Amino acid sequence: MYNLSCYNPSSFILVGIPGLEKIHIWIGIPFCVIYVVAIVGNCILLYLIVVDHSLHEPMFFFLSMLATTDLILSTASVPKLLSNFWLGDQEITFSGCLTQMFFLHFSSAVDSAILLAMAFDRYVAICFPLRYSAILTHWVIIKLVVGIVVRSFSIILPPVFLLKRLPFCGTRIISHTYCEHIGVARISSADISINIWYGFAVPLMIVISDVIFIAISYTFILHAVFQLSSQGARQKALSTCGSHVCVILMFYTPALFSVLAHRFGHSVPRHVLILFANLYVAIPPALNPVVYGVKTKQIQEKFILLFSLKKM
Repeated sequence: MYNLSCYNPSSFILVGIPGLEKIHIWIGIPFCVIYVVAIVGNCILLYLIVVDHSLHEPMFFFLSMLATTDLILSTASVPKLLSNFWLGDQEITFSGCLTQMFFLHFSSAVDSAILLAMAFDRYVAICFPLRYSAILTHWVIIKLVVGIVVRSFSIILPPVFLLKRLPFCGTRIISHTYCEHIGVARISSADISINIWYGFAVPLMIVISDVIFIAISYTFILHAVFQLSSQGARQKALSTCGSHVCVILMFYTPALFSVLAHRFGHSVPRHVLILFANLYVAIPPALNPVVYGVKTKQIQEKFILLFSLKKM
């Protein structure tokens, strides 16, 4: 029998990046810069979308949701990483660990669903331009948002209880910079086969289904675009999808690499995997507003206007 303290441990120790402890203070500098860029960029993006009525369209509403979840994703991981690297604050409470794990996985699941919703938005805009407003009504958008949140919440909540049922009587040292489901489960002193099955199979199936539906949407989009007679019309239609495609690649490509590295890359050093995992939760939130600012004409114009007014 396990005693009560095994099921309710006071705290865990996050060691950071094993093998690179001597340069933690230097590794923290680029992560700090990336985090500041993510906060400033996404806040500016949200501000522009909120205050400018010309941006009150479904595409920009989904973009504001993406910016919000990116803020949650980066804030759930980077500040703790910096306090660990710069202040030596390696301890995290059990409840704090579960909270961090939930928001990290929840925001990632929401991001994936938002990218799917944005693909649907582009599909309607290009394939049914005259019926765009009739199809993507306020009621439809509300249902999409509720579906995104409910689906993500229902997927990520079970791992919290799967961890709470586990005893932690042995080591409480986590070889990582943040708490993630399987990483915490592996230091338990009980059977974690359910955690491994759920943590790998369920989220992976959700991501695969999102990628499949995104691919189907872009298949119809490309078919509709190449039916256009004008070269200029084809370029204009494709340009509206450019930023979305870049964000999709930035989100799913590192995730695929991470899954393959953990599954097949047994020779990859542990510190490389952990460093890459941190880059995955830090870089996309910083680059997403940059990509939309550069590739989306409306955002670019409002951004230039905003700073021109501030200079005046």
